[in-house]
Amino acid sequence: MDQETLREYMFKEVDVLQGIINRMGFNSFMIKGWTVTLVAVTLLLKASDKQHAMLAFIPLLVFWGLDAYFLWLERKFRDLYKWVIENRPKGNAEKLLDVNPNDRERIRPQTFNFWAAFFSFTLIAFYLLLFALTLIYVFCF
Repeated sequence: MDQETLREYMFKEVDVLQGIINRMGFNSFMIKGWTVTLVAVTLLLKASDKQHAMLAFIPLLVFWGLDAYFLWLERKFRDLYKWVIENRPKGNAEKLLDVNPNDRERIRPQTFNFWAAFFSFTLIAFYLLLFALTLIYVFCF
């Protein structure tokens, strides 16, 4: 394959990967919004009974896991994006337009750790703050 064709494929590949990364970021943003909304609604509807108010922790934990999943996928796609940017200009034409996030040949092994995403600083800061505020609301009001 000539260099110009490979370059065109690289740009297409980068566009596809960038679109996927943007969607993952948007999904994470939406999940955070839904988390705050559902926790607040659960607390407001069941505020009179502490046992029922504890139900607010269910959407909090479920959406934390879902948000971690999207962050984990986003990290994989970022690694794949980096691999494409570094290797396509060198003439590497293997797996053209393959955006498989589970390709262990092109993605760093540490990216495959879901729990690293689950306990990342950004998710811990958001969800633990929401968790603490929910605890305060349940036990103080």
